[in-house]
Amino acid sequence: MKRLLVSVLTALSLVAVAAPASAASEPPKVTSGPCQYTSTPDDPAVRPVSLPRDPKHTPDHGSVDVAVFSNQGLLPLRLDRAQAPCTVQSFLHLAAHGFYNQTTCHRLTAYPTLKVLQCGDPSGTGEGGPGYKFRDELPTTLPPAPSDPTGKRRTYARGLLAMANAGPDTNGSQFFVVYGDSSLLPNYTVFGTVGSAGLRTLDRVAAGGIQPDADTPPGKTPVDGKPVRKTDLELVLPLCLFCGR
Repeated sequence: MKRLLVSVLTALSLVAVAAPASAASEPPKVTSGPCQYTSTPDDPAVRPVSLPRDPKHTPDHGSVDVAVFSNQGLLPLRLDRAQAPCTVQSFLHLAAHGFYNQTTCHRLTAYPTLKVLQCGDPSGTGEGGPGYKFRDELPTTLPPAPSDPTGKRRTYARGLLAMANAGPDTNGSQFFVVYGDSSLLPNYTVFGTVGSAGLRTLDRVAAGGIQPDADTPPGKTPVDGKPVRKTDLELVLPLCLFCGR
């Protein structure tokens, strides 16, 4: 699945372009627990990884700290099990199995109302995932976005950690961290926060700007694309025993 902004008209929502379906695909596998992680044969994993554990009672209280070491600095995360138990379970599973290690954050945005760094695709293209999907756990308490007169958009505040997706219930491995208050429809699962050291790292990456590409008009500063300061996640380490296993 490709999770990226396709035009200025869609610049305020993290939309996706679906990968073409295979002519003959195997039936999907579905875990038996409440999260129902579902394999995506037409969108296979870019790195080998199994479906997450899906116990009858998904842990749904407390938080889990994750140390993220990047070439730009530390990016500590605190995952909120109560807010998004299935999402946290999946993220810890991927982290514990090294899925995020040695990956590149492929996208930085600098729109006035969308300021995020997007990571989690080992292919570095924005099209890769873990070969499975799972349901949304959408936020219900985000404040209205002041810039939206319709009242539909919400403020994804600086420091939030959320899932990118390709439409309803298509979460995989890609996630984004918010370095500046952003205005979005509440269609993206929030599952944690970034620590203060991580915010300093994000500010450093954002200050470097975005690489121009073939579609960037001469003399214009791009607002969406690969960060100039290439950001590699070298090691993503859950700080708990047997997390995600």
